[in-house]
Amino acid sequence: MAFAKPIATLRSATGVPVGRLAMWWLLASEIVIFGGLLMSYIMHRIGHPEWAAEAAHTNTVAGAINTVVLLSSSLSAVLAHQAAQMGNGKRAARFLWITIGGAATFLVVKSFEWTHEIHEGFVLTRSGFWSFYYCAAGLHALHVIAGSIAMGFVAVDAAKGRELQRVEYAGIYWHFVDVVWIFLFPLLYIAK
Repeated sequence: MAFAKPIATLRSATGVPVGRLAMWWLLASEIVIFGGLLMSYIMHRIGHPEWAAEAAHTNTVAGAINTVVLLSSSLSAVLAHQAAQMGNGKRAARFLWITIGGAATFLVVKSFEWTHEIHEGFVLTRSGFWSFYYCAAGLHALHVIAGSIAMGFVAVDAAKGRELQRVEYAGIYWHFVDVVWIFLFPLLYIAK
């Protein structure tokens, strides 16, 4: 039994495909969430110079490794989109799985980093800095997980040559996740 394509994926009242428009609306709401969190962190950081001593205990090497991992995974997301545009769903799916592998690597590094920090006593309740640190990095990690799950579904369909336009939407979301990390890394790890 063949399934008909939902009309929402075919419509475009604005000249922009509905799926792409929906993704940009989703990202606009995410920008509000992360923007508010980051601005709140910056304002508190300015008012609490003692946080520099706490920030000195973050693992800059782990943060830098995760930066390289996320930027590399963004490249594979771009290559997946390129393959999808050429109608090569199997190749697009392979690149999406590589992107998901980057997400898994990010989460493994983050888990080792957090395990060490918690073991050293740098817990959520230690100070305002650590509260912001775990909240911001944890919220970002949840977005990495959500993006990976969504990409998995898109990759399965792409491998079958179905819904290739969704590869682009998954890529847009993944680039947003990367951009958020580009802000988090210097604010939480480098600014001492």
